[in-house]
Amino acid sequence: MRDLPSGTVTLLFTDIEGSTRLLHELGDDYAQALAEHRRALRAVFARHGGVEVDTQGDAFFVAFASARAAVRAADEGQEALGGGPVRVRMGLHTGEPTPTHEGYVGLDVHRAARIAAAAHGGQVVLSQSTRDLLEADARLRELGRHRLKDVGEVRIFQLGDGTFPPLRSLNNTNLPAQPAALVGRERELAEAHALLAEHRLVTLVGPGGTGKTRLALELAAEAAPRFDDGVFWVPLAAVTDARLVEPTIAAALGAAGSALVDLVGDKRLLFLLDNFEQLLEAAPELAGLLARCPNAHLLVTSRAPLRVGGEREYRVEPLPVGDAVALFRERAAVAEPLHAVEQICLRLDGLPLAIELAAARTRLLPPDRLLERLERALPLLIGGRRDAPERQRTLRATIEWSYDLLPPVERELFARLSVFAGSFTVEAAEAVCDAELEPLELLLEQSLLRRWESGRIGMLETIREFAAERLDESTRRCHAEYFVGLARSANLAAGAESEQWFDLVLPDVNNFRAALAWALESGMIDLGLELAVALELFWTAREPFEGMRWLDALLEHSGAVPLALRARALRAYGGAANPAGEGESAERAYERSLEAYRALGDDHGIALLLHRLGASALYRGDHVTARALLADSLARLVRAGDRKAEAGTLGTLGELEFAEGQTDRALDTLECSAVLSGETGARWWQGRMLAMLSRYAFDASRLDDADRWGRQGLPLCAGLGDRLNTLYLLASLARTATRRGAEERAGVLWGAVEAEERRGRVGAWEAERPRYAEVVLASGGPDFERGRQRGLDLSLEEAVEYATSA
Repeated sequence: MRDLPSGTVTLLFTDIEGSTRLLHELGDDYAQALAEHRRALRAVFARHGGVEVDTQGDAFFVAFASARAAVRAADEGQEALGGGPVRVRMGLHTGEPTPTHEGYVGLDVHRAARIAAAAHGGQVVLSQSTRDLLEADARLRELGRHRLKDVGEVRIFQLGDGTFPPLRSLNNTNLPAQPAALVGRERELAEAHALLAEHRLVTLVGPGGTGKTRLALELAAEAAPRFDDGVFWVPLAAVTDARLVEPTIAAALGAAGSALVDLVGDKRLLFLLDNFEQLLEAAPELAGLLARCPNAHLLVTSRAPLRVGGEREYRVEPLPVGDAVALFRERAAVAEPLHAVEQICLRLDGLPLAIELAAARTRLLPPDRLLERLERALPLLIGGRRDAPERQRTLRATIEWSYDLLPPVERELFARLSVFAGSFTVEAAEAVCDAELEPLELLLEQSLLRRWESGRIGMLETIREFAAERLDESTRRCHAEYFVGLARSANLAAGAESEQWFDLVLPDVNNFRAALAWALESGMIDLGLELAVALELFWTAREPFEGMRWLDALLEHSGAVPLALRARALRAYGGAANPAGEGESAERAYERSLEAYRALGDDHGIALLLHRLGASALYRGDHVTARALLADSLARLVRAGDRKAEAGTLGTLGELEFAEGQTDRALDTLECSAVLSGETGARWWQGRMLAMLSRYAFDASRLDDADRWGRQGLPLCAGLGDRLNTLYLLASLARTATRRGAEERAGVLWGAVEAEERRGRVGAWEAERPRYAEVVLASGGPDFERGRQRGLDLSLEEAVEYATSA
């Protein structure tokens, strides 16, 4: 730590007034003038024991152990600069800031900086706490109490009897003092500030609870120096008659009953009109005010835009998770454990109001216990600051405020749309909720719906919870039926996927889950099984453990479902259990499914099950049974003309041939299966076959083939989200690199494997891992370890790019 004064310290901030203007005036001489200014001030500060804490551009931050020494240094510094072109503002404040390795931290630092920023060039101002440590000095003149941004009201004194303009404080405003500093929102402040500098009407739009008012107050405070005649906050939440808007603005100026246009005239004013959404009929009057008052500006907060000429809309989104966590920890009585805090912020959509209400609950419940109770957020999030408006003291009241403003048709649609989980398409809203475009547009305008860049729309989860209280069962059933149809259109049953299945299914995963949950809760087991079966390949390729859970729960209540549906469900269960590493459970499910298909006389279904049971026999070492079952399956599929399914059985025959020592024939058969899968659009099976080819080629010491097939298969499997075969391929390429002596490459690839493993259990991979690790970890030299650390830091996308391009 630097040798900084500690305990009671006087902080001095300096800054050149009009540095940009000075640069234009002096041109090439500016650098010399700046250097002379620095030299003069440093000499004075050092003479009085000042310690330079920081210097940024043309500004100094200096600390003194003595308030008297600090004031003398400021006085002599201004005298030293008196004859030059550089005019410097200086501010002093005494407190007990905390020294750190990089300087000081604490509110006293912010207070000193704000005091200096309020001054003018050539002026020295100081706080009451500094004044109290000085002897009676006729050269000190009180400037009164001034409200400063973020630090509240400060009593300020001027050193000397010079004449300067009024301090750059917030006094020419009625902006309410904020109880705490704004957390995050740096980007939003900068962007909105730029809009306000260029446009006379800026509307901050967003749902209730996103912190529009707090952001607007901060923005108005920052903009105050630009408005010589003042910045005025006009709270409108309690106003319900559009005819009262102009009188309310006039009252904020202290002239109730006067004509607003006459009051404003050509004054340079900024009005912050807060909570305008229930007064949109008055928007044309505001446009008229701007037309007749050329220097007036309006900053508006609303849940819907005003839709008048000249308006620039700025949408205020919820906080990103990092800022949301920072806000929670700032406001909470207890801010650990961090993981629970992050999950709370995610559950609450990053809404500042919801986060502040939750943080207040930590007086009673620590974050981990609070998280357990957030399954339903609205009943828990009540209370808040007693001085907050009533509608901001509970999250429910904030949302209800918007709901009450809706016409009846939009209210009904709002409730029905809550059936969607996550997001949805306009087409889905039309099909499930009988939605029309105009009411959807109104809900978007009112910030009760959000639109993603992808074109999908949805609700914040906290808003959806409110709407769902008004949702009827018929809409839930319509939702489930719609997503059964969508899943069927992807053709994921029995591995016969369409080319578009990935794009069709992934965006609506949460809707599929919601439909499955409703089917279970309502006893609609047939409908639930239809959906679960339609998603068979999704479970197999991406979510085997989840697929097993859904199918197991539905099959438990499937006694009355049709036999054909039960047969398909058992087959789908086995398809999920195999990659999950539950081979015995898979085989039992396949046997029961085959029995049902035989009872139905369904030859195609029998063929598919014979293939799967043949694979099960192969994996437990019964090659005789495996060959008989696979041969029977292949003959039936050829007769049926199902080339996709034929590719599957052919691939498993290739695995059997390899197990029997027919290496070259096995590789040929597997390659035929991969090619046929590609030709018929069975992308998941094609990726699996390429993984098998890479693995077996390595075992046959055909390293070039192993590498080639691995590079072909990896992007395909990773792109489909197939974790199991992605790991097989990364590990296979790592083995190949090891055998070739490329230890650093092997390390990067193996590090990527370990990074993916950290996401959680994969299933069948865990049993296979040792055969890869035995080869890859054999050397463990410095090059390997260096690469391994690189691989651990790669995302999966980066690892795939590295593996296929290096």
